[in-house]
Amino acid sequence: MKWDSALYDSKHDFVAEYGKDLLEFVPQNDSQTILDLGCGTGTLTAQLASKCRRLIGLDSSQDMIEKARNKYGHIDFRVGDALDLPFEREIDLVFSNAVFHWIHDHDKLLQSIYKALKPGGILVCEFGAEGNIATIEKAFQIACNNLGYEYKSKFNFPSVKIFKEKLERNGFIIDRIYDYDRPTLLKDGEMGLANWMKQFFASELAGMPKQDSDAVLETVMKLTRERLWNGEGWMADYRRLRAIAHV
Repeated sequence: MKWDSALYDSKHDFVAEYGKDLLEFVPQNDSQTILDLGCGTGTLTAQLASKCRRLIGLDSSQDMIEKARNKYGHIDFRVGDALDLPFEREIDLVFSNAVFHWIHDHDKLLQSIYKALKPGGILVCEFGAEGNIATIEKAFQIACNNLGYEYKSKFNFPSVKIFKEKLERNGFIIDRIYDYDRPTLLKDGEMGLANWMKQFFASELAGMPKQDSDAVLETVMKLTRERLWNGEGWMADYRRLRAIAHV
């Protein structure tokens, strides 16, 4: 998926805003090295800087990394693959917000993180849980099917049970793990849900003529209005899974 860093920062900054709560689980340690895995445009990475000696922000998107470098030139930002991290027993803490649900193979991801962490190293992560955006995604599938397009979800939203098993299978000791509902107000009033879909369903919409993609957006808004429109804005049906573990 190609990320639009300008759209992400201007319309979807709630991703970083909600991620601030996750920072509470990062201990203050002036000697530690932190890796922000899937750092995006660096908003949360910058807030980690006061908690460590060395800080690395890594993301697969060149566009996101370039914007992060422009915003926070003092931080070491790199383009890289979460499934093949270039570290071996170098990292004290891996922090990751709203990233793991984009990665299909969580076993390979956790093996990559485990290899990067020092003995006793910590993983602090949050991402989409089972049932995340279920209302939106179901409506999007129906809208696509109505026009003859097949929609196959690219997301990986596991249950607590499944992700707990994967953590333990890959050598992690769990400190806490839970999921929770987090209804999320989207920016820009009436256009909030359409803007959200233009970012997070960008690859699907890009494969359609404009009249079809516009029709899909309209259909999704009609199908979800009763449940997600609160009279002033769209409340996306987010569910999150939060895990803190160590090796």
